[in-house]
Amino acid sequence: MNTNILFITVDDMNYDSIGLYNEKSITPNIDKLLKEGLFFKHAHVNVSVCQPSRQCIMTGKYPHNNGSHGFSPISHSVNTLQELLLEKGYINGIISKVGHLAPIHKYCWDYIKEFNNKKYYWGRKPEYYYQCSKEFFDRVKNQEQPFFLMVNSNDPHRPFAGSQQELDKFGVNTEASRTWESEEVEVPGFLPDIPDVRKEIAQYCTSVHRADQSIGCVLQALDESGFADNTIVMFLSDNGMAFPFAKTNCYLNSTKTPLIIKWPNIIEPESVDEDNIVTGVDIMPTILDIMDIPYNEKDYDGRSFMNVLLGKNDERKRDKAFTLFNANFKRMNFEMRSVLTKKYGYIFNEWSDGESRFFNESMSGLTFKAMEREGQNNPDVDQRVKMFLYREKEEFYNFENDPNGLVNLINDETYKNIIDEYKNFLYEDMKRSNDPRLKAFESMCIAGNSTPSKGRI
Repeated sequence: MNTNILFITVDDMNYDSIGLYNEKSITPNIDKLLKEGLFFKHAHVNVSVCQPSRQCIMTGKYPHNNGSHGFSPISHSVNTLQELLLEKGYINGIISKVGHLAPIHKYCWDYIKEFNNKKYYWGRKPEYYYQCSKEFFDRVKNQEQPFFLMVNSNDPHRPFAGSQQELDKFGVNTEASRTWESEEVEVPGFLPDIPDVRKEIAQYCTSVHRADQSIGCVLQALDESGFADNTIVMFLSDNGMAFPFAKTNCYLNSTKTPLIIKWPNIIEPESVDEDNIVTGVDIMPTILDIMDIPYNEKDYDGRSFMNVLLGKNDERKRDKAFTLFNANFKRMNFEMRSVLTKKYGYIFNEWSDGESRFFNESMSGLTFKAMEREGQNNPDVDQRVKMFLYREKEEFYNFENDPNGLVNLINDETYKNIIDEYKNFLYEDMKRSNDPRLKAFESMCIAGNSTPSKGRI
């Protein structure tokens, strides 16, 4: 019997928004899936913004190797997962976020349903996810071909449910079956706990819960279709939450993702992998291995983790995630590169010169504006605002002592040897992948050439 694939994403959901990390769960459907499959505790996407992240996943290549710098389409010469699945006889379908895989013909969709419009309530109505998933399953039911269905929740992407930002954009506030209040939520440790931040986190939580309902509707349609027993379900978030120090950056909360894989009769339920670090570019070669589709490993920046899924030892270590950023949604270039392990993280901010000012989508809501106001009287918050806007050329964090990345240790002599080691990790990966920013990194950060910022921080 052919194996089907149901590939589910949520948009801009932090890795720790699922119930595993919270006493009061707001994601019961994702939590149920968690109990049915394997959870990767240390998974990352490679780019912390929607289109580049998804195109890395579907090509197995970093942006500089698939041609998709920022929000541009991939190169015509690059194979997509969907092209290779089509050759294998798969039916390919996509529900929502269609434009974030481009050009469209490279993805060989047999079924397309776009939700990012008023007709489909801008992808904010869970029942539409049920209806369209069911429609797809009904269409393929009488065909002997296997399927790949990608379902993309528009939640919890901004604008958040019940926000003024949402009212300004859509002309209405969207409906939600459960609304979170400020006093119910926990503010992430990388943000200050002040009223407007708490208010926006509550709006985010409302959107996360609605995303979870949409996922539940998709899984219900799968169960009703009769395909559940021979369908691999893969779930992840395309990047972190759209708040300062998360999305469109290279921090831990930028790229860490709640990757869950359910493979009936193969993966033991309630499994957790705490040993391996896997990233978005590893997913395509893994799926090709699962489907027994031949490929040249040298053609990909990632490598298959099928052995991990099968409970076998992987001969090569999986202990690092390499992440990057090129441009934000205004097409402004903020070149960043990073290497992350379970213990430490090193970031190279090529753009940081003490004068250039960062800009991203996360600054459009309540949180950043509240941080700026609070910073006028609170030196600690003012320092965080300045760090977000100007950065330093290099950053280094000890996640064991500082999981929220509040203290940059780049100039701490205690860590000098470790920092040099992490610089070399990044340097070697940039060489391996022919990263176009290699020379800049080499001149600024290698062999004692570190360039400090000009004192803005």
